[in-house]
Amino acid sequence: MLATPQRYTLVAGTAEGRTRLNAFDHALLAAGIGNLNLIRVSSILPPAAVEADRVEATPGSLTPTAYGSITSDVEGEVIAAAVGVGIGDPDEYGVIMEFSGRCTRAEAEAEVRAMLEEAFETRGRALKVVKIRAVEHRVRNVGCALAAVALWG
Repeated sequence: MLATPQRYTLVAGTAEGRTRLNAFDHALLAAGIGNLNLIRVSSILPPAAVEADRVEATPGSLTPTAYGSITSDVEGEVIAAAVGVGIGDPDEYGVIMEFSGRCTRAEAEAEVRAMLEEAFETRGRALKVVKIRAVEHRVRNVGCALAAVALWG
C-alpha cells in the first residue's frame, strides 16, 4: 500500500499531437505532470493534505492522480476538462471531482461544482471551500484537454 499523500496540486493543460496518445502526453507535459507515472485514483482528498503550487517529485515517481481528459480529432471542436476539490472541516477528508467533455471551460467548471455540492450533500457534510482548475481547447488536428489533482509527498 502506498503512503497517504500529504500534498495535492491542481493542474490542467491542453495540447495538440499527431495521435490521440501524443496529444494526451503533451497535455500532461503542459500540466506539469508528464514525467510522472500516474496511478488513477478515485475521488478522496486525504485529511490535512496541504495544497502546493506544483508537484515536486522525481521523474518516474508513482503519483496517485484523479483526472479528467478528453481527446478529439474533429477540427474546430471545443473540448474542456475540469477538476475540483471540495473541503469541509479542515480535519476531515475532502472530495475530488473531475469532468471532461465537448463543452466550454465554464460549462466544465459548473459541472464539477455541481458534483462537489452533491458529493457533500450525500455525505451529510457542509462544503466550505471549493477549488477548481479547468481548461478549454479548440481542436486543430488532434487535441487534448486534461485537468488533474495529483496527490503526493
